[in-house]
Amino acid sequence: MKECRRCLLREAAEGDVYQAVRAGIGRIPEKDRTDEALYERRLAACRSCDFLLSGMCLKCGCYVELRAAFKKSKCPDVKGKKW
Repeated sequence: MKECRRCLLREAAEGDVYQAVRAGIGRIPEKDRTDEALYERRLAACRSCDFLLSGMCLKCGCYVELRAAFKKSKCPDVKGKKW
């Protein structure tokens, strides 16, 4: 995978990592998963963040597309929360 500032996995990754993240999102119970509109707003906020690198949050090391899918998740940037 090439490094890409402000890219999500779906834009930057070779298929395997992105497919694994998508599968993980699919395993989140519906009651624990964000709706599509909130999910896309969270991803848009992550794309504007300086801590995003090739789909990964440099604050916590998560794949933002997976983290954003959980209802109870929060932005890990304590000082500059995006969502």
